[in-house]
Amino acid sequence: MIEEEIVAILKEKKWQVTCAESCSGGLIAASLVNVEGVSDVFMESYVTYANSAKHKLLGVSLQTLDQYGAVSRQVAEQMARGAADAAGAQAAIAVTGIAGPGGGTPDKPVGLVYIGCFVNGKVVVTENRFHGNRMEIRQQTTQAALSLLLNCLGK
Repeated sequence: MIEEEIVAILKEKKWQVTCAESCSGGLIAASLVNVEGVSDVFMESYVTYANSAKHKLLGVSLQTLDQYGAVSRQVAEQMARGAADAAGAQAAIAVTGIAGPGGGTPDKPVGLVYIGCFVNGKVVVTENRFHGNRMEIRQQTTQAALSLLLNCLGK
């Protein structure tokens, strides 16, 4: 399982990981905590569904939220950096998107998800277009986030 690979790499590096989740609502953290021994590398996580929570807990700029919207590359990057800073972690995965069925627009349709991965000061952000119902989009988001995290960790 990908979660086991992630935890093994983090243990080997003696690193901590955290999550900052919006549309996935904690599914990424839940996947990680399924792994025995994860408590060695995972101390805390953030579900920041509201913009006010993104700002308060992760330090996402109000100007960035206003200028680009919560579902943006810029917010995903700030969420990842902010989560790592808040948790004192070397790695963080952050997601922000539209799980549907409502909330989409022509510019930002249902299924648009930005995933930010922070590892030791560097952030990679991907833009994803997922399809399906709300739960399917959340599950696809979780799998893509874990894959990105594994990739960013060098596997």
